[in-house]
Amino acid sequence: MPGVATTSLVAAEAARRRTFAVISHPDAGKSTITEALALHAQVIGEAGAVHGKTGRKGVVSDWMAMEQQRGISITSAVLQFAYRDLVVNLLDTPGHADFSEDTYRVLTAVDCAVMLLDAARGLEPQTLKLFEVCRARRTPVITFINKWDRPGREPLALLDEIEERTNLRPTPITWPVGIAGHFHGVVDRRTGEMTAFHRTPGGATAAIEEHLAPAEAAHRHGEDWHRATEELDLLTLTGAGHDQDAFAAATTTPVLFGAAVANFGVRQLLDVLATHAPTPQPRPDTSGTPRSVDAPFAGFVFKIQANMNKAHRDQVAFVRICSGRFTRGMTVTHATTGRPFATKYAQQMFGADRETIDEAYPGDVIGLVNATALSIGDTLHDGPPVTFPPLPSFVPEHFAVLRAADTSTFKRFRRGVEQLDAEGVVQVLRSDRRGDQAPVLAAVGPMQFEVAVARLDAEFNVTTHLEHLPYQVARRTDPASEERLRGQPDAEVLTRVRDGVLLALFTSGWRMGSIADRQPGLTLDPLLPAG
Repeated sequence: MPGVATTSLVAAEAARRRTFAVISHPDAGKSTITEALALHAQVIGEAGAVHGKTGRKGVVSDWMAMEQQRGISITSAVLQFAYRDLVVNLLDTPGHADFSEDTYRVLTAVDCAVMLLDAARGLEPQTLKLFEVCRARRTPVITFINKWDRPGREPLALLDEIEERTNLRPTPITWPVGIAGHFHGVVDRRTGEMTAFHRTPGGATAAIEEHLAPAEAAHRHGEDWHRATEELDLLTLTGAGHDQDAFAAATTTPVLFGAAVANFGVRQLLDVLATHAPTPQPRPDTSGTPRSVDAPFAGFVFKIQANMNKAHRDQVAFVRICSGRFTRGMTVTHATTGRPFATKYAQQMFGADRETIDEAYPGDVIGLVNATALSIGDTLHDGPPVTFPPLPSFVPEHFAVLRAADTSTFKRFRRGVEQLDAEGVVQVLRSDRRGDQAPVLAAVGPMQFEVAVARLDAEFNVTTHLEHLPYQVARRTDPASEERLRGQPDAEVLTRVRDGVLLALFTSGWRMGSIADRQPGLTLDPLLPAG
């Protein structure tokens, strides 16, 4: 029974997958812990973060030149590696709010999230937004309280804040011995044993761990040990123990403590992910019908990225596999067009590095090279038709005209702008009065403009300059309303290049209301985020 054997194989392979994203507020240590996890899984020999961001060298998940120069993540990255007998798909995400759209798309492609909190700062605005997104999607969250080797807040106060502001019950699995800034190690609540950490030079290799029985821990660490055990007794009395069903239902969040830059507590996090993170589950299609992981192959594109490697000037479509077995070279159906799609060039990703992959299973993320027919949100499938729900699309609030400094570079300029639009780095709008030589870029945040300008320079050798426009409000409109809005001060109608939608732009909500009062019957529909 080949069909039964294949189904059994797919289910077994899916059970081996752990696919999760690392998310946080900027500067909480996302890229540092991404590399620390890879280090503890022994897939890299030395972490890239040696003295914080200013001393970072060769961070594998921050492959873009602008990321390395500024020490921030501005695009998501995929690292696939083995740990124990599992296959781990780790997705690093941008932390800055201006790149929220990229982060939210990544969250559609994972089964779990690791939220980093800064021990001193606790919950920050971007952290809260990400918690809300995970709760809305019912994505389980593991919380890692980072930077415990620096001065910070009381651990119980941080737990109270998590519960009060996220409505998730924190259930610590490890607990710190020593206050923030005087970190000796952690107690594993499941065993009562302490793991003491000893830093290696620069934190470039895995921390040395020493396992201490309670009596030895009390002898060595005295007051700090007794404080930790008293706090643990209090947590036990309140019933704050790990409940796998509640975690899977996204109503509780397991909590661990550590210091990613020193590799303290990272192995414990990796073990919790291996033991408790959910395996790939049936994914609902657009009708709400769950597609079983052992159904025929299906997946969706959640990211497109070009020019990741200077030696390979190509475009990669990142596909999350939701069901079935993928084999390189198989011909599948592109659900958007109904046409066959050949998957000749399929690769496994590790930051900017990649290698050809012959097969993949639910939970895996594969890169399809030079798949220029694909767009973000597209579904690929084998067998009966299926389409997965659309991905998040944010409403732009910043607008700017982009021009090439040298008209002789226009062909490269146009190719670069088309690429940025395809990747979702910015939305590209066109106006009749400016033409193709001066597209209007629309963005959630102004840093997206900086990325666009930097990438055009670095990847297409095109120098550009921006002219910021005063618009702050965008509404969907129609041709009849476009005609009536023509010539109105503080307003303009442009065409979104990727789908031909007409967008009416206004300098303010008040100005839009004033024009609408004088021009009754205008079509001005809100641009609602999808997903």
